[in-house]
Amino acid sequence: MENPTLDLIHRHASVRRYKPDPVPAALIETIVAAGQRASTSSNLQTYSVVVLTEAADRQRMAELCGNQKHIAEAPVFLAWIADLARLDRACQLRGYTQDTAYLESFLIAATDAVIAAQNAALAAESLGLGICYIGSIRNRPQEVIQMLGLPRLTFPITGMTVGWPERPAKVKPRLPLKAILHWDRYDPSAYDEALAEYDQAMMATGLYEGRQVPFPGKPPVVENYGWTEHSARRVARAERTDLRAVIEQQGFGLK
Repeated sequence: MENPTLDLIHRHASVRRYKPDPVPAALIETIVAAGQRASTSSNLQTYSVVVLTEAADRQRMAELCGNQKHIAEAPVFLAWIADLARLDRACQLRGYTQDTAYLESFLIAATDAVIAAQNAALAAESLGLGICYIGSIRNRPQEVIQMLGLPRLTFPITGMTVGWPERPAKVKPRLPLKAILHWDRYDPSAYDEALAEYDQAMMATGLYEGRQVPFPGKPPVVENYGWTEHSARRVARAERTDLRAVIEQQGFGLK
């Protein structure tokens, strides 16, 4: 069955090498407008986007995001923001007080932001552009907030580089469908088989060669270093431990 939308989805790969060619402002607006057409909780649209195109700004953002070169090199950086500030103003205009004391408020805004970002990502790729999500925008959130001038009741959820790919990016295999698809009830019985299959598929790509993540008490290099070992090492150490404090400082209650 030929389906251009499905073909586009299955061709997705993160792009980390970009041509220096600029992306016209009209295209950026088209991409963000496509993000706006995504589903949103109760039509609240609790997100905003900050666009960085100036080289100095992209360089500073790269420094805040772990010194990733492609952030500085991509002609566009989009910061996707969970945003309840606009609703706060709507409440003021109509004589209400927004209740942001509970975790649900933050989850609504964060979910809205990432759903809109994914719509925008597909739109960008449909136009021949490449993208890469930047979760490390949360590495130094307070400095990102200051840099972008984010007000109370906003928080940077994810970043996204956008630009013209220097070369086609390699599509990575994903977990077997049986690892993530459950019928009627959650059933982990296929996990061991699926993880073993995926380890083999990922090792065959060569992506982990020379990139083993070090971990205390483990050998620096191990045989059969696949997705299972790589991912287990990643999640076995705490990262971004100050997020809750910064989120609460921004006015989200998280009760």
